[in-house]
Amino acid sequence: MLIEETSVPDAALPVEAFKAHMRMGSGFGTQDVQHEVLRGFLRAAMAAIEARTGKALMRRTFRWTLAGWSDATAQSIPVAPVGEIAQLALISRTGMATVVDPAVYWLERDGHSPRIRPTGTALPGPEKGGELRVQLVAGFASDWAGLPGDLQQAVLMLAAHFYEYRHDTALSDGCMPFGVTSLIERFRMMRLGAKP
Repeated sequence: MLIEETSVPDAALPVEAFKAHMRMGSGFGTQDVQHEVLRGFLRAAMAAIEARTGKALMRRTFRWTLAGWSDATAQSIPVAPVGEIAQLALISRTGMATVVDPAVYWLERDGHSPRIRPTGTALPGPEKGGELRVQLVAGFASDWAGLPGDLQQAVLMLAAHFYEYRHDTALSDGCMPFGVTSLIERFRMMRLGAKP
């Protein structure tokens, strides 16, 4: 289970860039009633792109809980890019946490599938009935300007699409505009091999 512990602050959302993208008028006062609506569509577009790519756009903290390692020599992390592993803890059946010494593991950075690797032969595992809790920081950038340009454009395009079709309840072909899909394609994990 992957839970977002911190969210993208309102100040980090590109409301002015979105307004310019939408060619919305200006000069109607600083307390624009549309700002909250625009922030909502920007958040929705970011969430949709993150779900489609498996990448965190803006840097924030996540808590990942799992019952055990699927591979104690190299455990893949379900989000990328990961900047740091803040903490790894073993949780007992009773809920008591034991923090694992950072010297026994390291982060293998990868744009699509970062991994936790042991410095020895295997990662320490939880007791029977226990679990693992990993706190990590993931995301491309801490501010909008640091995001790759194609992801910025994809977010603005998808948010504009959501805004334009906000009253449409029917599913359209593909549900995501082609331009957005093509912009995010290089960030998606390539799947090779035949289906079982």
